[in-house]
Amino acid sequence: MANLRVGLIGLGMMGRHHARVLRELPGVDLVAVADAYGDPHGVAGGLTVLSSVEELIAEGLDMAVAAVPTGMHEEVGLALADAGVHTLVEKPIAASTEAGQRLVDAFEAKNLVGAVGHIERFNPALQSLRKRIEAGELGDVYQIATRRQGPFPSRIADVGVVKDLGTHDIDLTAWLAQSRFDSIFAQVTTRSGRPHEDMVAATGQLESGVITNHLVNWLSPMKERLTIVTGEKGAFVADTVTADLTFFENGTVATEWESMAAFRGVSEGNMTRLAIAKPEPLRTEHEAFRDAVLGLRTDVVTMREGLDTLRVAEAVLESARSGRMVKVAAS
Repeated sequence: MANLRVGLIGLGMMGRHHARVLRELPGVDLVAVADAYGDPHGVAGGLTVLSSVEELIAEGLDMAVAAVPTGMHEEVGLALADAGVHTLVEKPIAASTEAGQRLVDAFEAKNLVGAVGHIERFNPALQSLRKRIEAGELGDVYQIATRRQGPFPSRIADVGVVKDLGTHDIDLTAWLAQSRFDSIFAQVTTRSGRPHEDMVAATGQLESGVITNHLVNWLSPMKERLTIVTGEKGAFVADTVTADLTFFENGTVATEWESMAAFRGVSEGNMTRLAIAKPEPLRTEHEAFRDAVLGLRTDVVTMREGLDTLRVAEAVLESARSGRMVKVAAS
């Protein structure tokens, strides 16, 4: 079988990593790249840097990756759908739920693979964690808490921290719990002088009853990417920077310290740092997209799932504006 012909539009900070992985990926050939602003990182190699999605499509593509700014996702995605090109668009799916719905409708109408680049699902720590939750290693899940903090990324200009970073945590939380968000309450602040929020604290509840807590900001001098899942048998802590997964087991040893024994709850048990394979998440994501195009698997983040995530992000912003808990709109 001939390799799939793939095009890449958007050659910025994320686009350069897509180009690298696509060139390493068996079964695909990167045949065209495009960016109206040129190739600042020199990733084109011997390819001509095209200036539009129309020029990209003209190269004859089976699949494409769109790493353009969020505000361009709809325009670029609709053009690729109209041309019959399977497409992976970077997260969030679009700048608004209305635009996201149009993308979902366009790709579903053509029976195309439309995927959204919520890369955290492909982090080995989180992939292992989901399998362990499914296997019952945690028992009933009570809470999922995330912390995603770090310095401001100059590459982001058209959305705030909720849609850029917060959508990672919204997606991974619903995916780990295998349950949609039911409601959310949030507060935001803007401290960097930009028009968009740069810090958010949100708490929510999933349809399954699991409660959630999310801290996301661009104002911290230290980088932190943690997901903590607490349940009946203990807690898993996933660090998605290092792809480490640690299990904190509920204790079974009797507490002899009288003041501590008075607390009628769990006690500290063994802590185990789990040994897991650590492939690069972006490569795993591209393997899933390639295989979905070939009809071999279906574990990409679909555009409909990406739209659900965007709905929650917009509910976060609505809650912050109104000062009230917001029910998440049904899909």
